[in-house]
Amino acid sequence: MSDIIFKTDHGPRLPQAIPFGWYFVGYSDELAVGEVKPLEYFDRDLVMFRNENGEVGVLDAYCPHMGAHLGYGGSVEGDSLRCPFHAWGINPDAIVTDVPYAKKIPPKVAGKQCMHKYPSVEKNKVIWAWYHPENKAPFFDVMEHEEIGHEDWIDLKKFEWEVDTNVQEIAENGVDVAHFKYVHSMDAVPEGETTYEGHIRNSKAFGQREIPQPDGTTKTVDSKVHTVQNGAGQKFTKISGLSETLLMVLVTPLNREKVMIRFAFTHKDFAEDTMEYKVAQASIESTVGARGVVGDIPIWNKKIHRANPILCDGDGPIMQYRKYFSQFYAENQTAEEKIAELEPA
Repeated sequence: MSDIIFKTDHGPRLPQAIPFGWYFVGYSDELAVGEVKPLEYFDRDLVMFRNENGEVGVLDAYCPHMGAHLGYGGSVEGDSLRCPFHAWGINPDAIVTDVPYAKKIPPKVAGKQCMHKYPSVEKNKVIWAWYHPENKAPFFDVMEHEEIGHEDWIDLKKFEWEVDTNVQEIAENGVDVAHFKYVHSMDAVPEGETTYEGHIRNSKAFGQREIPQPDGTTKTVDSKVHTVQNGAGQKFTKISGLSETLLMVLVTPLNREKVMIRFAFTHKDFAEDTMEYKVAQASIESTVGARGVVGDIPIWNKKIHRANPILCDGDGPIMQYRKYFSQFYAENQTAEEKIAELEPA
């Protein structure tokens, strides 16, 4: 009889907390001057607006005065967001700028931050907000891509999905090399070189791709896939070969067990009748289709998190990746350590 005891109570399906980092909260071209949007991210209610100076504010949703939701009925006036309840003005720094029916702003908030604001920046045609469960200031910056917005590259091609999983499960997928054959029908498991430096993970994989030709034959070309992860919320991949494509992987937690995944692609502005254009489009279709992320979604929606998976030599550096990712949890112990006692070592 085996002396290994397998416990059936695996605890929460996904025990991880929401990791801190810079996250997508909107595309820059989808927030006009004067526009106000309610958001639900990080298991919190937020409001985002662009004032008449063009500045973006991302704040907790509820007015500090009497608790109205600023995202429903709020309006922009000058540099501030007006509350729909009593018309208090609050600027992107979460400072009360005006109380129209009062002689003076209450001393408790005069010139001071009156509610939580989320540090935000606009880079790569994306509005990024910094989330930290303890509301600590950013530890690092968003990386910028010179290709996005460049006249030689096309406008972003956007896709999105809502998935019942968390940020870590999606990020971990990239180092789970064995699944590429069985989920994505890839003949070869990608191999490459990876380095870790603080909050940045760099991975370069080299291989060959079969490119269909107009005469029905195929051509083998060398290819390179360069992936960079900058904290929990920013990840991008450059695919080089016959053409060149940049993909931003934008995963934002709605709560602990649900995320929005957005893929935003750009590639060099080839003429549509060229092989380079067709290859770039085929790469996009493959990445977002059944052989790409769509193949992963049914698994993510139902899988549990195994803190101590039974791994073999072909599984990829999953535990090394988890060690890297654990730095983005603010708790004293990572979720994996807290649940480890529930599973066999």
